[in-house]
Amino acid sequence: MNIGNKIKQLRLNAGLTQEQLGSTLGISAQSVSKWETEVTMPDITLLPMLSSALGVTIDEIFDLTTEQKMQRIERRLDIEEEFSDGVFHEYESFLKNQLDESDDRRKVLSLLAHLYHHRMESDSQKVSKYAREAILIAPEKKECQWLLQKAEGANCWDWNISNHTDVIDFYKSIIEQDGITLKTPMSYYEIMDNLISDHRTDEARRYLDEYKTLPVHKPFLVPVYEAYIAMADFDIQKADQIMQNALNEFYDNSGFLFECGQYYARKCEYQKAIEFYEASWAADEDKKPRYTDALDGIATIYKIIGETAKALEAYDRMIACIKDEWGYKEEDAAVIEVERKKRKLLK
Repeated sequence: MNIGNKIKQLRLNAGLTQEQLGSTLGISAQSVSKWETEVTMPDITLLPMLSSALGVTIDEIFDLTTEQKMQRIERRLDIEEEFSDGVFHEYESFLKNQLDESDDRRKVLSLLAHLYHHRMESDSQKVSKYAREAILIAPEKKECQWLLQKAEGANCWDWNISNHTDVIDFYKSIIEQDGITLKTPMSYYEIMDNLISDHRTDEARRYLDEYKTLPVHKPFLVPVYEAYIAMADFDIQKADQIMQNALNEFYDNSGFLFECGQYYARKCEYQKAIEFYEASWAADEDKKPRYTDALDGIATIYKIIGETAKALEAYDRMIACIKDEWGYKEEDAAVIEVERKKRKLLK
């Protein structure tokens, strides 16, 4: 069914005349008539009001297939910063129904997880805003500090709270159950990262030895993990030597150069970190569109050392990449997030 006929049918089902629908939307009856005869199409800004007036979802107006609806949800998760309650619950209900109906259960579960994470991220920004204001008024009160830990990933001093035992056990079970002929390295990254963070280096070494046997492992990451294990064992000299030796082999690998930036940033050797981040960014010049992680690292370092102008310049480079290489617009969430970082820094 074409969009004009769909709008007409939904209008009639709702018991509305063209005049009544137009009045609700703040447009003329003639404009509604033009939609229904497909002389023109509804302006995108009117779609939420139109769907509300007709008592249906926006997707129902366009008569989208299940696959098209899932693609639409995925796209909106990428470009929109926050969903209204109505849109959130519409997508939540649709995806939960698809758990029993869709042949691609993994895709549906992934979209549900992303949908809830999208809501969590937007809510976390509100948590940060109000918790910070409360702390500014009464910094001696403790009730909001833990909220910042949850909302912003701030460090928690208590080991019994900050350790990663539960997620480590989860990935142990995933690795044990992985029946794929070519085992995925993803679970190994997750478990090694968390073991190293908890200084459980003997276990990390065992999983690194397993990782090295995977046909799809990345050779440049082996010395990186060896260095971090040495660092977690408080042997900085050994860690430095491992990274230096590996640089002789992987000097032109953008992934390794990025990891060098990460390594030296963690050691607070900021100038060295910036040099490696820049080298990684330049090495990917012919691999566009590029991810902006290296630029984000550069901006954060300049923010830490108080060079605000250079931090803002790095953020501007991120925005240029997101727009020019990825095709995002000014109003898309990816751009808005970097603009927010700029405003926060200026403030």
